Amino acid sequence: MSTVLDPPKVAAGDAPSEANPSVPSHRRWVAWLLVVGILVVGYVLVRGFLATSFVVASTSMQPAIEPGDRIIVERALDDDELRHGDIVVFDGTHGFASLGRSPHQSESIAARMWAGTVAVFGVDVGERDFVKRVVGLPGDRVVCCDDQGRVSVNGVALTESYLMPNEVPSDVTFDVVVPPERVWVMGDNRSRSSDSRAHLGSPSGGMVFVDNIVGRATVRYWPLSRAGGFTPPSAFTAVNR
Repeated sequence: MSTVLDPPKVAAGDAPSEANPSVPSHRRWVAWLLVVGILVVGYVLVRGFLATSFVVASTSMQPAIEPGDRIIVERALDDDELRHGDIVVFDGTHGFASLGRSPHQSESIAARMWAGTVAVFGVDVGERDFVKRVVGLPGDRVVCCDDQGRVSVNGVALTESYLMPNEVPSDVTFDVVVPPERVWVMGDNRSRSSDSRAHLGSPSGGMVFVDNIVGRATVRYWPLSRAGGFTPPSAFTAVNR
């Protein structure tokens, strides 16, 4: 059984009033500013280390991502969390940077926090990252093309319904095995995408190091008419079995 205690009696002259508050107003303002400051710092840290936003300028991922789309990219991504069909943003400094624009990601804490702060206002903060779809994971054999012109992964032909209408899977033939710690990436708008196929003769063999992946695109938040999440397409269901 709970016991209800009478509130302590307060002498009339000691009772706080709005005219004479028990806590000075300037202290209350300081407390509020501290709370707001902590929230802002927390938000910036989340944006800098766990998630960030990108403004996509290229047409290489149409129709999934249109020029001008704003996307949220999940940064906290372990190597074994990558899936076939994921849309990823990666640092293309080694092999891809000469072929297009993208936001450069600094490894310094200060630069990441600044990038997170600036991104709150939707400002493009760099020049070196690219957005593509993961088609091959470490150990996969990726081949194009079969007798029907399709890309296959580990012998499974892909029905790539996510491609830009009237696009062929590839106008470049290839037969590659993805080395450990790397992925094979391709754009959905194949004729407009400089992806792994364009770097077959480079030292990287067209592969992207997993360590260079900034993160996985999870949500498009602008424009509102097309806002929503990204999920791996059904084309890779049989590959993932």
